[in-house]
Amino acid sequence: MPTSTTPAEPAAPVAPARPSAARDRILETAFALFYARGIRAVGVDLIIAESGVAKATFYKHFPAKDDLVVAYLDKVDGIWSGQLHAAAEAAGAAPADQLVGLFDALQSACRREGYRGCGFINAAAESQPGTPVHDRTVAHKASVLAWVQELAERAGARDARALARSLTLLLDGGLASGTLDAAPEAPAVAKDTARALVTAALA
Repeated sequence: MPTSTTPAEPAAPVAPARPSAARDRILETAFALFYARGIRAVGVDLIIAESGVAKATFYKHFPAKDDLVVAYLDKVDGIWSGQLHAAAEAAGAAPADQLVGLFDALQSACRREGYRGCGFINAAAESQPGTPVHDRTVAHKASVLAWVQELAERAGARDARALARSLTLLLDGGLASGTLDAAPEAPAVAKDTARALVTAALA
């Protein structure tokens, strides 16, 4: 039996594996194709051909198309949520100002070349409830709602949940308008409406 009382040295932390270049290339290709053409319209063979990877490499990283779609939605989430938070923070430190300021992200999004609406709303329209893709869209919308509700609570809204629900519905409506009629004044109208809702909720 061992007789030494010297404590063993702690194991060095293992750094998380970095995504491979091939996985990044597949995801970048899928991101462009899914958003421009729709999820159902883009097949795995096209993504493999456009990304320049072997079929075995593709399936090593994404065993099923739904796995790739969820990864695509994760990427969309990171971009859009980042834009919303940046727009809110740019409006100042006051939560009430941030609730209105976040709508500046709508202006930037709808004026972007190649804009085709909200990637999550588009994905929800092409997926069945209860599937991983649909669940991911629901999770994103719930996350945005929770964040806006937190801002509303900090701002002192009488009914923070109702205000957050109204503002997120307005936000989704603005995203849809950007692809339906592309009216240039729509983001500004949405922001003005948000300001009125926030003012009324805090009165």
